[in-house]
Amino acid sequence: MSWKIVAQGSKNLVQSALVAHEDALDWDYDIVLTGSEIAEDRPDDWVLEAYYPRRPTKADRAALAALFAGSVPELKAEKLPEVDWVTLSQENVKPIRAGRFHVHTPDYPAVDEVGVKDFVIPASQAFGTGQHETTAGCLAMLTQMKAAGVAVRNYADIGTGTGLLAFGARDLWPRAHGLASDIDAVCVSVVEENAAANRVPLGGGPGELLMTVAAGTDNPLIAARAPYDLLIANILAGPLVELAPDFARAVMPGGHLVLAGLLTTQEEAVRRAHFRAGFRLARRMTNGDWSILWLRRRNAR
Repeated sequence: MSWKIVAQGSKNLVQSALVAHEDALDWDYDIVLTGSEIAEDRPDDWVLEAYYPRRPTKADRAALAALFAGSVPELKAEKLPEVDWVTLSQENVKPIRAGRFHVHTPDYPAVDEVGVKDFVIPASQAFGTGQHETTAGCLAMLTQMKAAGVAVRNYADIGTGTGLLAFGARDLWPRAHGLASDIDAVCVSVVEENAAANRVPLGGGPGELLMTVAAGTDNPLIAARAPYDLLIANILAGPLVELAPDFARAVMPGGHLVLAGLLTTQEEAVRRAHFRAGFRLARRMTNGDWSILWLRRRNAR
C-alpha cells in the first residue's frame, strides 16, 4: 500500500522545501519527494509530491509541513493504486537529444544519423532514462568535454541508476576502463539488461564496464580501481557536499569531476565544498532549474 501527499505553491516555496528536505538529517528516506511545474504555461506554479509506503501519520504531516518556510500550503493525502510509480512515470516518454546522444524508450524507433549515438533505455525501477534535466545535462557536458580534448582512461559513474551516463562515457572514450555503482541493488540487473540492449560489454578490461553496489565511494572495488581521471555523480546536492573529500581522494590530480542533481539555488554550497576539497570550476551549464558542473582537481604541488 502506498500513499502520497500533495502540496501546491509557488516555485520558490516548493524549491525551498526541497532544499530543506536535503538538509533534514533525520528524514525518513523511505519517503520520496519530487517537485515540478504544474504546467508548462505556468512556470511559477509548482507542486510538491511526497510518496509514502504507508498511510501518512500526524508525525509525517508535521515533518512535511516543517519543510516549508513561512506559510504552509494545504497538504492533501490520497491512497495510490498498487503500481510501480517509477516505471509508470517513465513510460511513453518522448526521445531526447543531449549532446551527441539520442535517448529513447523501446516505444520509439532508433535513429541512424552520422555523429549521433542512439541509446534505448526502457522504463524501469532505476532513475535515468535521459528525460530528467540532470541526466540530459550530464550527457551534454560529457560531449563538450570530449570536444574540448579531454582524454579519459579510467572513469566511474557514482549513482548510475540505469547506467546511461556510464554508457555515454564509454561511447565517448571507448577504450577506457569503466565502473558504475549505485546504492540500490535493483540497479545491478537494470544496468546488465540495458548494457546488453545497447551492446555495452561488461567486464574489467579496456572498453568494458563493471557494475557494483556501493554507498558513495565506500566500496573495495571503487577504491581498488582509483584514481580516476573522470568521475560522474548525478545524485543530490546534500550527498554531493558530504562526498566532496571522498571524490578528491578518488580523482587523480588534474582529473575531472562532473556533478549534477543540484538545483541552481544549491550550486554555491556544492561548489564551496568541492573548492575546499581541491577542485576548481572548469565549466558549468544549467538545464531548467538544475546546474551541471564540470570541475577539475588541482594538480599536486
